[in-house]
Amino acid sequence: MRITLGVTGGVAAYKAAELARRLQQDGFSVQVVMTRAAREFVAPLTFAALTGQNVITDLFARDTSGSANLESAVEHIAVAQRTDLLLVVPATADILAKFARGLADDFLSTLFLATAAPVVVAPAMNVNMWQHPATRENIEMLRARGVRIVEPGEGYLACGMTGQGRLAELEDILAAVRDALHLKRDFETETVLVTAGPTCEDLDPVRYLTNRSSGKMGYALAQAAARRGAKVILVSGPTALPAPDGVQFIPVRSAEEMHKAVLASFSSCTVAIFAAAVADYRPAARHAHKMKRTKAPLTIELEPTPDIIADVARHKADRLLVGFAAETDHLAENARKKLAAKNADLIVANDVTAQGAGFDLDTNIVTLFSRDNRETPLPLMSKSEAAQRILDELVRLRSLPHTASASRRSAG
Repeated sequence: MRITLGVTGGVAAYKAAELARRLQQDGFSVQVVMTRAAREFVAPLTFAALTGQNVITDLFARDTSGSANLESAVEHIAVAQRTDLLLVVPATADILAKFARGLADDFLSTLFLATAAPVVVAPAMNVNMWQHPATRENIEMLRARGVRIVEPGEGYLACGMTGQGRLAELEDILAAVRDALHLKRDFETETVLVTAGPTCEDLDPVRYLTNRSSGKMGYALAQAAARRGAKVILVSGPTALPAPDGVQFIPVRSAEEMHKAVLASFSSCTVAIFAAAVADYRPAARHAHKMKRTKAPLTIELEPTPDIIADVARHKADRLLVGFAAETDHLAENARKKLAAKNADLIVANDVTAQGAGFDLDTNIVTLFSRDNRETPLPLMSKSEAAQRILDELVRLRSLPHTASASRRSAG
């Protein structure tokens, strides 16, 4: 999700840098917009380095000749259309007045008028400015229009006075962001174990057997669970993806290594999601040296790898178990068989031959098969969105009578 972070000219502007970092840790993409006054307190380079994105500082960018760039003249519309939330931290009395009265003389105030996304502002200013009738009237006007106000706290202010006016705590601002975006914190009592990616089964020091899994679905699930408050353990085969922030990351290579890592972590989890594409077979013998090419046909003997889900299902107790089924035919039939055979609560099945649902894509088309005989087909959506829908289904399953009364295990 994309957040546009507006930074205005106040002493608390330096705290917006830490806020940008925290937002990224929660999985948000952050686009920073700074007013001219904000640049007197914090350099745009600070935010560019933190977010990896250019910082917008002017309504009209100039080319080398000094002329206004036509593309930049409508950039506020583009940013307004692609942002999921406008967050202004700190919000000065000046920007509150502009927002309330519909003035648009810089990029941020113009963006405010152009966006239909939720808006959250966290004011910070001198106590007398905060209590001034004009500021109070502007605040009430903005509230009436649906703007969420994170009220400043009380304490010693930079001006030397004591009273209400200091920027709210970052945790309170983050909570307002989650509330505005309807992000749930319904996994705070859960410890979620996720497997992701392929496994690599070595034939010799050079060659190995693997599959086309990118790990994107499993990583999206790990990140989504962490954002919803869970303690997350991610056991991943080799991928090109960076480990998500805020999770315990355990890298593995082979099915055997993944099996051991899962068994070691399973006792501490309350939910286990097996999104990894684990090799079903491995070479029966691993050659110590590179095998040389010959003209003779080559036969490789394969043996089954450990069945990870089957092994942990015997110790399932009240845990929720989720399996994945990547199919090329008879999707529903195969998914229901796997649901019963693995003693799972949910099977996430997808036809990997369908357009938009194959390997190494950012989108997926899945059907959820749950233990209470529900079949929920989901349309084409991003893997991040699919992850949220899968977690929603787990919340529903947890609420069913025979699980709601079950004792909860420690998240430690």
